[in-house]
Amino acid sequence: MVAARAAFLGAGHHDAIGEALPTAAGPIAAPGVLVDVGAGTGHHLAAVLDALPDRVGVAVDSSTPAVRRAARAHPRMAAVAADAWRALPLRDDAAAVVLSVFAPRGAREIARILAPGGAVLAITPTERHLAELRAPLGLLRTEPGKADRLASDLRLHERERRLVERELRLTADEALLAARMGPAGHHDRPVAALPDTVTATLSVELTVLSSTA
Repeated sequence: MVAARAAFLGAGHHDAIGEALPTAAGPIAAPGVLVDVGAGTGHHLAAVLDALPDRVGVAVDSSTPAVRRAARAHPRMAAVAADAWRALPLRDDAAAVVLSVFAPRGAREIARILAPGGAVLAITPTERHLAELRAPLGLLRTEPGKADRLASDLRLHERERRLVERELRLTADEALLAARMGPAGHHDRPVAALPDTVTATLSVELTVLSSTA
């Protein structure tokens, strides 16, 4: 799964997310680090740090192979292995921004580490996300209304929400990488079941949340 993420993201297929996150994070003036909870390889946090040269980041993931990659993803990024559902290894009010990109989120710990004036930037898939790959690759259907529940789940206030959507042109191998990135990644289908080129939809919502309305 980690190798598939590194290859797929490295090919630029989620660059639209990497452009949207820095735009949302830039105006946040709270002191503290940028924390990516469930950071995977650190790809998205690295994109934000590239755009914000005065910030430093901490990538948190439960996967040791992912953390090893994240530790090398950016010179201003540290990486640590930790369970997103348990205590995060950061002090109170340490995070100016918490990123949650296709990742689990523990409300209590996020509230604890989020600095006053800070914000959570959450990326959640819509029902259209990679819908073209569901049947041929056995991908799980996206649960509807994920972004609608973020504020109540995290006990924060929604400040902004925007749709990020792009058409992706993938080779058959790249489509398989997209499948291996997620929870259905262990259910491979033969490459021969796909055409040489596949069109798929990147469709996610970026939600900005904070402790104040």
